[in-house]
Amino acid sequence: MTDATTESRAASGTDAVPRAHVIAGTPITLGQVTGSNFAYQHRPLVECFDDLAELGRTHVELWGIAPHLHVPWASDAEARCIRRLAADRGLSIVCFTPEQVMYPVNVASPDTRLRAASVTMFRRAAELTGELGATRLFLTPGRGLEGAPRDEAWQRSVDAIGEIAGYAGALGLDCVLEPLQRVESNLVNTVGDAARMLADVAAPNLGVALDTVAISVAGDDVDAYFDRLGERVRHVHLIDGAPAGHLAWGEGELPLARILADLGRHSYAGPITVELFGDGSYSLDPKPVLARSLAMIEAALETSATT
Repeated sequence: MTDATTESRAASGTDAVPRAHVIAGTPITLGQVTGSNFAYQHRPLVECFDDLAELGRTHVELWGIAPHLHVPWASDAEARCIRRLAADRGLSIVCFTPEQVMYPVNVASPDTRLRAASVTMFRRAAELTGELGATRLFLTPGRGLEGAPRDEAWQRSVDAIGEIAGYAGALGLDCVLEPLQRVESNLVNTVGDAARMLADVAAPNLGVALDTVAISVAGDDVDAYFDRLGERVRHVHLIDGAPAGHLAWGEGELPLARILADLGRHSYAGPITVELFGDGSYSLDPKPVLARSLAMIEAALETSATT
């Protein structure tokens, strides 16, 4: 490898992609990629929509967090207003992701009050998803107490997710479940866990969200997800990491070009969200960070197309 080649790859944030990873399937397009109000929580929601429109995006994943859209307080009218604000800027809301990790939400909790309140929150979130014009509700598995029997917490999660997915399905919605890092959940971390949860819940409208940081931390990869889950992979969070961190692209070590090529080789055609969190500093000035990540993704797609 020449120094020039090394510098070129470093500049684009990509790794070499074998041609076999590119020519099969349907390549990912930049039109599938968008952002969210992740990192915009300290700014007006409309600023996020303005920035996404200016960056050429046509859809958005909406994070349900105060003050933008707090599920327990939000009315149908507020959700419809947000839908109009997005539409006025040429954006459609493709997924509603209520905050469920930082908030006291846990569908697998042994505390019956917390578990019931969590399920109620998600049922209301499903209603708001429809008012937002979205078709997809984002879920996570919750967690049991550390040191307690895992099977009991697992069953609580299965029962709750089944109830939520059933309610969402009656409203004509799909749900996606994201495996989390071990520090976030002790239930669904790996692709094997995700496959078991989908089998146990047995809801046809329940799919999986592939998070590039979570799969890397778990030792999984894109191929493992599609080999085990196939078309049940219905959403992607595309973010850099070291391997954790939810970093802007170029700040971590994940192989962006290979990830995109692998998604394309499996003909993934769903939405892809750049999930910017980091250490919280992105929220001080999120647009340049999002713009840089989108530019790196575009460069990686071009690399994949010509390699």
